[in-house]
Amino acid sequence: MLKQRATQQRAYKREPAAGLTETVKCHTWYGMKMTMHIDDALLERVMKAYGYESKTEAVEMALKEMDRRARLKEFMKNGLGLTKGELADAVDPAYDVLVMRAAEPAGEYGKRRPS
Repeated sequence: MLKQRATQQRAYKREPAAGLTETVKCHTWYGMKMTMHIDDALLERVMKAYGYESKTEAVEMALKEMDRRARLKEFMKNGLGLTKGELADAVDPAYDVLVMRAAEPAGEYGKRRPS
């Protein structure tokens, strides 16, 4: 039995023909395949609202957003390690936020980006 398994395992290890390279492509190259229980209606709404073409893309982007928010909270909690005085000195005294706002074009909030 053991000899039979070893023979079967060797059968999957084949060498490419001379001068050729063998490339293996797999949809799970950058992660792992798993089974999850997700509300179908919620997933469809998110895919439609944000223009995702696949469920994997929608789930991945949701995870990235949750990670981004957690890292931002941690950063805000720890701050830059500066005292209030050091933070005040870090900003140019000639800086005028109202002048800078007027120089920027107004943002179009609530509109979908062109694809």
